[in-house]
Amino acid sequence: MRPPLTGLLLCCGIIICGMNSAMAQQDSAKIRVIMIGAHPDDCDEQAAGTAAIFAQMGCAVKFLSVTNGDAGHQSMKGEQLAKRRYAETQESAKRLGITYDVLDNHDGLLMPTLEVRLQIIKKIREWNADLVIAPRPNDYHPDHRYTGVLVQDAAYMVAVPNIAPETPALKKNPVFLYYQDRFQRPNPFRPDIVVDITGSFDKKIAALDAHQSQMYEWLPWIGHYLDQVPEKEADRIKWLAGRSSRPVTPAMRASVEKWYGADRAANVKQAEAFEICEYGAQPTDLDIRKLFPMLGK
Repeated sequence: MRPPLTGLLLCCGIIICGMNSAMAQQDSAKIRVIMIGAHPDDCDEQAAGTAAIFAQMGCAVKFLSVTNGDAGHQSMKGEQLAKRRYAETQESAKRLGITYDVLDNHDGLLMPTLEVRLQIIKKIREWNADLVIAPRPNDYHPDHRYTGVLVQDAAYMVAVPNIAPETPALKKNPVFLYYQDRFQRPNPFRPDIVVDITGSFDKKIAALDAHQSQMYEWLPWIGHYLDQVPEKEADRIKWLAGRSSRPVTPAMRASVEKWYGADRAANVKQAEAFEICEYGAQPTDLDIRKLFPMLGK
């Protein structure tokens, strides 16, 4: 039996969750975007530049980490690391002007279970998402792969009222997209939508810089380049920007030209690309321009 206070808090939590979901579904004026990653820095790496533009345009943006990141460090672990990484997400959110949620699932142990699928369904519904962005389900990291599977498995169910009925089902199915990746098998990434983040690249780097445990400690350690991390903060920002810069491939530049025009395409220095998922709503080009107002007309 639950202690009375715990039961009361749980009851209040359910009521508040329902209120938040109802309020989100009523607020249909803003474009509502939820970006989902396996770990507390994944969304930042994949799409912080795009998120910053969305936020600047008045859209509602949420990052969601499916695990708490409690294994991603060479000398910290467990609850201590999870708390540190949660604090980093909140600093990143402040710098981007967005909301950042972290689910309490263990890092490195994620499985595509019904329990986690329901967590994701509820988060998408509570946010009343128009646009859901997640990894493709082919990746070197099992957490990344299973996050992709979990979001795919949620893509239809978010609109089914009898699934997780305590959170109102969406009245529409969102558009689901994939983040860019480098993997070629079973099929290479296709840059259907490319956002020019040249003007927001500094904000992306600021968001990544908030994840100090990852950018300057864990990733350099596991990648065997820890000795390259500069000591001074200003030098670190410059170094991080260099490491985070991605080439604009010919296929990406062709997509930029489609959405922005040839003149803009010739001058894009930094970009983030997305592939349209076959699940969820299937957007027309006009739908994409409405969902990505930064692309212009």
